Amino acid sequence: MLFSLIIPVYNRPEEVDELLESLSQSDYNEIFEIVIVEDGSTVRCQHVAQKYGDKLDISYYYKENSGPGDSRNYGMKKARGDYFIIFDSDCIIPKHYLTEVDNALKQNYVDCFGGPDKALDSFSDIQKAINFAMTSFLTTGGIRGGSEKIDKFQPRSFNMGLSRKAFEASKGFGNIHPGEDPDLSIRLWNLGFETKLFPKAFVYHKRRIDWDKFSVQVNKFGKARPILNSWYPKYNKITFFFPTFFLIGFILAIVLLIFNHDLLLKFYFGYFLVLFLVSTYQNKSLKIGYLSLIAVWKQFYGYGKGFLESFIKIIILKQKPQKAFPELFFKV
Repeated sequence: MLFSLIIPVYNRPEEVDELLESLSQSDYNEIFEIVIVEDGSTVRCQHVAQKYGDKLDISYYYKENSGPGDSRNYGMKKARGDYFIIFDSDCIIPKHYLTEVDNALKQNYVDCFGGPDKALDSFSDIQKAINFAMTSFLTTGGIRGGSEKIDKFQPRSFNMGLSRKAFEASKGFGNIHPGEDPDLSIRLWNLGFETKLFPKAFVYHKRRIDWDKFSVQVNKFGKARPILNSWYPKYNKITFFFPTFFLIGFILAIVLLIFNHDLLLKFYFGYFLVLFLVSTYQNKSLKIGYLSLIAVWKQFYGYGKGFLESFIKIIILKQKPQKAFPELFFKV
């Protein structure tokens, strides 16, 4: 089986350098190819690809900007392999990754898989705090950290595998972003394909974001979910509403405090205390424990607010998603 690694990139040559360096250390003994798709970048990474030309089988393509989903599709159309593995450019790949994937596919083949993400010691404290917020069982149920149900898993496109057969049947990613990965997973299910979590096939996801970018990102995640719920009501879950319930509950706790009822606010205090203790223990740092509280608050506030706004516009007012939130759709 020939693996084709698909890497869309936009103005991130330094990240591509780190990613390719990590792949050059792979312990996988079979041939694999790397397809880099430059998505309309003004700062290109072709020279970085050339730097690793004698170590890795790399194909480099430049195209006009059309978003990460379309760029992944473009790369898969150009690739030679029969199984595609998709990474974001801000990932660093452990040397055992491809070997783990190969073994997992040989033991229990599946047409689409996803893996978790972790943080390296070299990551900044904010990156580690955001990683905790995005992967902890206490915040997201562990859906990005590897504890989600192994079957019926919705792979995330920073660490995702897809067979050529599944790609050709589904036509790949749609033009919504974010939300293109669960959209693809659900369409694959409806076509009869299975998805699975490979817990050992993790990547180090650098998350090249500061607090402001993180807030914007999670807000878009929240906006995208009611759109997906409207498209695929069969797969709607009550858990998708939790960040909004959390936000409304916190506002209610503040209101109740005015009337000398502090029980609900104590619940929130207890929850954040547990978050602080768990993150501090896991990261061996009081500072990261504190920063994790900021990350979780921004995550719940941004997602919950975005979800509520989208729920009102899409579910209640029946607005067209492309008109209500044009910023979530790339024109291809």
